[in-house]
Amino acid sequence: MLDTHTQKLLVINNRELKYKGIFRADELFSIINRALETKGYEKREKKSEELVTTGGKKVHVELRPFKEKNDYTTLMIKIKITLDNITEKVEVIHDSKRKYQNGDVLVAFDAWVLTDWEHRWVQKPWAYFLKASFHKFVYRLPHWDQPSEEVGGDTAYVYAQIKALLSSYKPEAGKEPKEKDILKQVEADIQKEMQENEQWEE
Repeated sequence: MLDTHTQKLLVINNRELKYKGIFRADELFSIINRALETKGYEKREKKSEELVTTGGKKVHVELRPFKEKNDYTTLMIKIKITLDNITEKVEVIHDSKRKYQNGDVLVAFDAWVLTDWEHRWVQKPWAYFLKASFHKFVYRLPHWDQPSEEVGGDTAYVYAQIKALLSSYKPEAGKEPKEKDILKQVEADIQKEMQENEQWEE
């Protein structure tokens, strides 16, 4: 379905997670892959770039994982990972001496619901317009909201997994936040964001 002409509903727009300090890039990408696999997404890498600068290494990776719900609906999360000013250093964390990367981490999320109604009778232009208008202005049809809520929840889960991992590298900051607490907060923030940002694109 990803190769056909689709209509795109933007559910989450540029939700950013920023971090500065030590981390392990292999663990970062591993936690992202595991989180996506847990939620049933097929990984797809769109772009991967690496540049060595005077300040350190810069890495940019863009992922477009997707999950097909049926013949007409696909959920897609765009994840842009930028690691900047990256140098390596040895640190002792949790009584373990290891080599870490040190620098700036930026992970940005967009989430989409992609639909392809080309061959479905309900998608005749006039029928679709009436149904969409009814859904938006009169009564929200529950089955229309389900894909948006699912991709929003999936994005919150991936975000929370990354945030919990990055927080674990700074035990000196105090008690590490629990994953479930992070997820609860992120889900609430994303739910609010979804209601504000929802928009259709052709």
